[in-house]
Amino acid sequence: MAEHGALWVIVGLVACGLVALWATRPAPPGVVAELDLSRFLGRWYALAHIPTSFERGCAHGTTATYVLLPNGQIEVLNECYDAQGKKRVARGRAWIPNPQEPAKLKVSFVSLFGIPLFAGDYWVIELAPDYSYAVVGHPTRRYGWILSRTPKLDEAAWARIKAALARAGYRWEQFVLIDQSVHLGAKS
Repeated sequence: MAEHGALWVIVGLVACGLVALWATRPAPPGVVAELDLSRFLGRWYALAHIPTSFERGCAHGTTATYVLLPNGQIEVLNECYDAQGKKRVARGRAWIPNPQEPAKLKVSFVSLFGIPLFAGDYWVIELAPDYSYAVVGHPTRRYGWILSRTPKLDEAAWARIKAALARAGYRWEQFVLIDQSVHLGAKS
């Protein structure tokens, strides 16, 4: 009988620990109140990120291009160059699961018979009024991207971005800058 009592004490302690752990998790970051998808589409230069597994092989020149498809989904084309200068490409699909929250997208780079699998969250947490830059995050803050319509931003824009990251619960030190020198001579 004493064995069962000890087991229940252990179960209780584990449960309390899990509840305490869950209670101390920070709330997910907020998202922008409005997102005009037609203005968000097009090519973006990734200037900094918390790298995903695909991006860990990228050395420079990372871009993301979003194109609206006839079915309302968004084609996602991510491109970068590895350390040897070889272009790497990842194609995926994005969609807005809830039209009431257009800044909370889902993205998948894996599909089976046209059905997207393993979709990840892609939340727009900051957006310049003129759509010149965007900060995209994840509810757990495990991922993040700083996107710009040009391969370079001025210091004032970087200051606004860093402030937005801090408000969203990110630490700037989590991000890795992306070399965009390959695009600096190109027209944006």
